[in-house]
Parts: sequence; structure tokens; C-alpha cells
Amino acid sequence: MAKKKKKQSIGRNVIFGRVISSDFFTRHWLAITIFIVVIMVYITTKFTYRANIERITALERQLEVVQNEKDRERSEFRSRTRETAMQHLVDSLGLGLSVQPQPPFPIEE
Repeated sequence: MAKKKKKQSIGRNVIFGRVISSDFFTRHWLAITIFIVVIMVYITTKFTYRANIERITALERQLEVVQNEKDRERSEFRSRTRETAMQHLVDSLGLGLSVQPQPPFPIEE
């Protein structure tokens, strides 16, 4: 009588360590170590890249807000500078004119 060989499943072989033996690891320990280090460096580089991209995006948004604030402040400063220059001119001519703090009529929206 011939012995019948049971067909082993791949899952069973993986679970019991029959796919790759420990002898394989002892023979190729350097290559395996280098492979693991390369994979870890790749993951670290990718994580650093994505973190830096997010930081750049946040800084660009912050820069846009600061530029808008700068433009608003510049506009307000120039408006006040022109108003002050006109008031000095009117005062030097002795016309007796002044700027009203409120408009003479209500503005409807």
C-alpha cells in the first residue's frame, strides 16, 4: 500500500512555518536586514514629506491672511494720510472747514 500524501493548504503551511524555514533567515540575514531598513527609511521619508506638505499649506494660508491684513492696514493708513493732508491744507488756507464725524443723513442699505 502506498501512502497517500495529504494536500497541505498554504494557510496551514504559513501558520506552522513551513513556507520559509529558519534556515532561510540565517543564510540571508544581511539582505533581510537591509531590506527592512530600506522599507523603514521609505516610510519615514514619506511621512516627513506629507507632514512638510501640510505645514507648507498651513503657512501659505497664514501668509494669505497676513497679506490681506497688510493690504487693509495700508489702505486705512493711506486714507487717513490723505484726510490729514487735506485738513492741513484747508487749515492753512483759513477756510474754516472741518470733517464731520457722522454723515449728514442716514445711509440705507
